[in-house]
Amino acid sequence: MRSSLAPGIRLITSFSRDSWYRGFTLFLTFLFYTSYHLSRKPISIVKSELHKNCSTLIRPPNLNGTDNETWCDWAPFDQDNYQTLFGAVDNSFLVAYAIGMFFSGIFGERVPLRYYLTTGMLLSGLFTCLFGLGFYWNIHSIWYYAFVQAMNGLVQTTGWPAVVACVGNWFGKGKRGFIMGVWNSHTSVGNILGSLIAGIFVSSAWGMSFIVPGIIIASTGILCFFFLVEKPEDVGCSPPQHHEDNEKEPLLQNSSSSEEIFSSPGLSNSISSESTEEHTEAISFCGALRIPGVMEFSLCLLFAKLVSYTFLYWLPLYISNVAHFDPKEAGDMSTLFDVGGIVGGVVAGLVSDQTGGRASTCCVMLIVAAPMLFLYNHIGQHSLATTIGMLLVCGALVNGPYALITTAVSADLGTHESLSGNSRALSTVTAIIDGTGSIGAALGPLLAGVISPTGWNNVFFMLITADILACLLLSRLVYKEVRGWCGHSPRQRGFKEI
Repeated sequence: MRSSLAPGIRLITSFSRDSWYRGFTLFLTFLFYTSYHLSRKPISIVKSELHKNCSTLIRPPNLNGTDNETWCDWAPFDQDNYQTLFGAVDNSFLVAYAIGMFFSGIFGERVPLRYYLTTGMLLSGLFTCLFGLGFYWNIHSIWYYAFVQAMNGLVQTTGWPAVVACVGNWFGKGKRGFIMGVWNSHTSVGNILGSLIAGIFVSSAWGMSFIVPGIIIASTGILCFFFLVEKPEDVGCSPPQHHEDNEKEPLLQNSSSSEEIFSSPGLSNSISSESTEEHTEAISFCGALRIPGVMEFSLCLLFAKLVSYTFLYWLPLYISNVAHFDPKEAGDMSTLFDVGGIVGGVVAGLVSDQTGGRASTCCVMLIVAAPMLFLYNHIGQHSLATTIGMLLVCGALVNGPYALITTAVSADLGTHESLSGNSRALSTVTAIIDGTGSIGAALGPLLAGVISPTGWNNVFFMLITADILACLLLSRLVYKEVRGWCGHSPRQRGFKEI
């Protein structure tokens, strides 16, 4: 009877019910966080339109005003201190994001993730659209744009702890680095899509560069409300093994029994109420800080994210100023940095899975990134081929450690053995790590805005210094991993003993 089924149906039913739910959850959370980053990216593309070199443009004869140098700029960004104003707008978002992140994880442990994510995405869509409406409402107040960005930064803190907690609920440790490395490409995919969408409208009506991404993230919020499944137990699926070296059921494993996607959970999928209710008390903030490795990786991410977010917010303007591209071309070129970031995140996850050295993998990439940043600043704009190559390499080396820490490392620490099976620590641990990193994300663009008037060389020296500090902060963990490889202590995946 089964042989008469269509090939497509045979393929569908060859995978277990658990595998389909895992794959569906991975896809949904990928889509959700892609929309978060998609809505953050437009400001970096629009900067070069809000303030540009008006002397190279033909001034319309019917335009009032006497300033021939700033007639094409958007007030208040038409002043000499425009870089400081850009820095203020960036930091309104990033400081609010950094502060809110420390509280977001605590709320995420106590509020259903589906409602939490839905509310966050709907509000983020609202504030993203409000920034773009400033163009149509002819608003020229720096306070308006700073306030809207601050509120957007606050509501966007709902995203990261919630999606990592959701994925951590569905996937165990065995292949977490690789799976989450691939999954974490949502950051770069969101940045790329945000750049391309914003680039379509930036030169004609820059307000739409924000309104369209705002509508997209609000739409994914509605999708989240109707389809997200927070935990395997909610639909009768088997929970993952968090402390085994090998995943009991990897993503899309072939079904080894008669259970199929269309079958009911049955007794084989029922979870003992005694085991699932065990250790369900949410962890405290101080308790999460005491988990071995949380402090080191949090501080490392502070400097790693400083570098990554400086590129996120300032790379298009740097390319426009140094290589003299127009805003759309600079935005399109900057997406290559994110393409490299996708490769870097996947490679970092795969290598750390195979070696068991999360800290060592990050450290090696950070060490190599420092000279690459120096070379990019000095030779990166010599030719188109050099620019493309250096952007891809720098993107991989800068975003690789950042991606690994915010995904696999956070999930490992959030399901650490010292928690004795407490599954409600994941969101808090993720929020602490990413919240600390977000302090660096706020400092990077702020420092770039202050330093860039003195020359782009000084900005890159700041980035290289941050890169080296990030590496040094992992030295203790790297030392312990190396000792484990040399036989001084048992070699283990993840962070069983740090």
